[in-house]
Parts: sequence; structure tokens; C-alpha cells
Amino acid sequence: MATKKSIPDTTAVDAVDTRFLQSLLGYNARRAALSIIGVFLERLAVYGLKPVDFSVMSVIHHNPGVTSRQLCASLSILPPNLVGLIQSLESRGLIDRKPHPTDGRAVGLHPTDKGVTLMLQAEVTAFELEIDASSKLTAKQRQTLVQLLQKIYL
Repeated sequence: MATKKSIPDTTAVDAVDTRFLQSLLGYNARRAALSIIGVFLERLAVYGLKPVDFSVMSVIHHNPGVTSRQLCASLSILPPNLVGLIQSLESRGLIDRKPHPTDGRAVGLHPTDKGVTLMLQAEVTAFELEIDASSKLTAKQRQTLVQLLQKIYL
């Protein structure tokens, strides 16, 4: 009686096939985001801003008097996560809380002079890093990509 030669359970892969993943929008969006966030963390470290800090400060900078509720809604941040962030920005002297002019229960968030100065510099840096990180795209392609991505979440 002939015995069968056993086939090993292990195999070697010479080239990894990621075609399926590369066909997925989420996978591609995440990979692109990771490459940009890496550069972001590096270049904006000088300002002491992480991506969420930058987003919150940018909204406050461009919308003085915005409320925490409005911030949460516009940036998809859970209120408990925003509380510590606002306290941190306030303790750094970047924002002030002021009474809302029409809603006695609400507080408006305003950038301080220090916060405005910081954001003017940080936004230039963020814009430049995105240009660098997407250097394989033309300006028109970059604009189209941003518009297409916004169609998904706006």
C-alpha cells in the first residue's frame, strides 16, 4: 500500500495580495488619513496640538462664541470627551468662556489673543503639510478629493 506524502500546513507568501482591501473606500481613506496624521503630529507638535485639539481650536477660531453643544455636533465629538479638552485649552490660555448673549444656560467659547496667534500659525502649517502629504495630486485633484470625501459625511 502506498503512503501519501503529507503537504505541510504552512506556506510562504512572496507577494502580499491586498487587491480586495484596496477596492474598499474605508481602507483607502484610513490609509490616506494615517499618512497625513503622521506628518500632522510631527509638524504640529511645536504648537502642542493633536488633531482633535487643532479641530476644536479651528472651529472656535473661526466661530467665536460657539457653544460646546455646537462643537460636538459639528465635529462628531461626544460631550464627555470635549469637557477635558476645553479645560486644557482654557488652562493653556488659548480660549475663554463667556456668557452666551441669548441663551442664559449656554457658554460661548472664544479664542484669546494667544489662541488666535497660535491658530494663524498652526493653520498655515496644517495647510502646508497637506500640500506636501498630497504632493502626488494636482491642486484640482486635491480639491476634488476633498469634495468627494465630504459627500460621504456631510
